[in-house]
Parts: sequence; structure tokens; C-alpha cells
Amino acid sequence: MKALVFHHPGKVSVDLVPDPRIEREDDVILRVTSTAICGSDLHIYNGFQPQAKDLVLGHEFMGIVEEVGTAVTNLRKGDRVVVPFPVACGGCFFCQKGLPAHCEESNPEKYGPEGGLFEGKGGGLFGYTDLYGGYDGGQAEYVRVPYANHGPRVVRTDQSDEELLFLTDILPTGYAAIDWAEPRGGETIAVFGCGPVGLMAQKVAWLRGAERVIGIDIQPYRLETARRVAGSEVIHAKEADAVEVIREMTNGRGADICVDAVGMEADRNLLDKLSNIVHVQVGSIKVLRAAISAVRRGGMVTVVGVYGVSYDNFPLGQIFDKGIKMRFGQSTPQRDIDELLTWVESGKIRTDDIITHTLPLAEAPHGYEIFDKKEDDCVKVVLKP
Repeated sequence: MKALVFHHPGKVSVDLVPDPRIEREDDVILRVTSTAICGSDLHIYNGFQPQAKDLVLGHEFMGIVEEVGTAVTNLRKGDRVVVPFPVACGGCFFCQKGLPAHCEESNPEKYGPEGGLFEGKGGGLFGYTDLYGGYDGGQAEYVRVPYANHGPRVVRTDQSDEELLFLTDILPTGYAAIDWAEPRGGETIAVFGCGPVGLMAQKVAWLRGAERVIGIDIQPYRLETARRVAGSEVIHAKEADAVEVIREMTNGRGADICVDAVGMEADRNLLDKLSNIVHVQVGSIKVLRAAISAVRRGGMVTVVGVYGVSYDNFPLGQIFDKGIKMRFGQSTPQRDIDELLTWVESGKIRTDDIITHTLPLAEAPHGYEIFDKKEDDCVKVVLKP
């Protein structure tokens, strides 16, 4: 089959690779009908997440069940399904607590309680390095889906792939960014990052009762997308001090809730890069620091942007003085997908309006390039195997 293969930082190509096969009795083989490039894929592409050997990328995918393991009870050949991005068993301690990205069974070689840089990692993730199980991803014609009794959800046939695809990751992640903050209605919610996850968080913020939603970014085309698809007020963070503007908009207090939907690949200057060398760090926490400054005292900061290492000069004293509540981590799509599926099916939320590029799988390297370099006003790339 054909698949998008990561070879080394900056190098991906569409190659012929062996077809996946049933390896466990609760596996299914999926024929992929649509898949997407995620900002998290860029962490591997750019070397922010280490991967030493070739790997099929992609954790946002859906398709048709082609083959079913003998222990699969809730799927059959021909079912159309979406697949949440964590590989989760459904029965372990953490899966039972609704934390699929912390599954104790799906990443046996690297899993542990520490959450270290190279050891003690969380559960398995599709197409997301050997540190997270080494599972081939879905930017391919076919993909093996383990624990198929727990993860995949059957979806209707009268809705397009584009309407349903983002149930795999960016909609649950944007939902988690707001849900974790436990909004009661009437809040000002500031979302740092108007990429795909940030846009979903802004959409969800309105649905959870926000009075004002503010999107912050440095790319004009992303800010315009936030205005158009989410109805957000926007701040161009290269033209104005976003923290000061947010305070001015909120009687000097700051936003009730701030979301970091950017993570470690924030825009960096030369000084930032030199600091990384000195402190043996990757990327930057500048967006997180801005969110901590922009939130009001006693407010909430949620972090769904990915951070892969520890960072020097973390503003712990500021967090303590302001009495900020914080929550970080991977979202919980296996827990949330059923509710979100009803949102999509009923038209309560629209997801396909952020797609700017639909490409055949053969053009996936081009999709990576324009998404990474923010060219051609690229917000979201969908690939068609």
C-alpha cells in the first residue's frame, strides 16, 4: 500500500510499504477514506519529538472496516468509522477513569508513572513516535486499529468525511480545552492560537456560554479565519501586546479562562533559540507565559498545545501569586466522542469550515510543507488516499 512515511526531520515521502495485518484478535483493518495533517505531526516533522526510524504518520483518520479480528464484537466489515487518536485498551485503571491517553496496556516498552523525556511515557498514540508505542498512523491507504471494541465509533453514511473527520482529535481537543475550565457561562475566554485546535476551542467556548471569545495569533489569515468561522474578536500578537490588550478589554483584570493551543512550537527569535541551546530545551513556553499573564487572578489556564521537555524559568511564583488553576495534557476523545458526535450530527457545531486544502495522499509532502511554513493561507490539510 501507499503511505506517508517520516524518514528524518524535514523529510517525508509517500512510499510503498507492507499492508497492515491483523496482529491481535481485537484488531480491525481500516481502509482509510480521509486523513488529515495535525499540528502535532509537525512536532515529529521538525524534530521536536524524536523518532529514529521510519514511521507512517497520522492520527486523524476515518474509513471503512475491511477486516475484523475474531474477538471484535461491535464492528463488522463495511462499517464506516472514526477513530480517536489515543490507542487505548478500555479496561485498565486509567481507561476506566476516562483517561485513554494514559492507558497502561498500549505502550508496554516505554510506559511508566514518571512522564520523563524518553522513559515513563503515556499510552500509545497513532503515528506518534516509538516513545508512544510506535504504531503506524493513518496517513495511508490502510491502517491497523488495535482495541477495536473500545476506540472506533460507527458513523452515519449521510454526512461527509469532512464533517466527521475531526472527531478523531481536534474537536475533542478543543472541547477539552474549554471543558477542563468548567465554565459556568458569561466568561471571557482567550484562546492563544488560531490553528485548527484553537479554532475548535473558540467554537466550543461559545457553545459553553462564553460572553466574549478572543483569538490570538501572529498570522493574519488565521485571525481572519477565527473571525469568519468562530465569530471571535481577534488580536494580532505581532502588532500589539496581547496581554495588555486582553487586560484593556476586561477592566484591567484579565480573561476568566485562557487556553494555550500553540505549545512548544511558538514563533521564536534568535535569542529564544540561543536560550534553548544554553538550557538544553526544545521550543518555547512564551505562549504559556502569555496565557498565565493574561488570565485574571483566580482564573483558569488550560494547555492543549504540546510540550515535550522541561523548561527553565517556568513562572511558578506568578502562578502562585495569582492563584491560577491550570490543567495540561492530551484530551480524552474516547470519553467525549459520543457527545461530540451528536453535536456534529445535529448541526450544533460545524467543523469542515476550517479546511483550506484537500489533497491526494500522493501530495502529502506538499501538504506538510505548506502547513509547516504557513504558506498559501493553509489552516488545515485533508488527505485522500
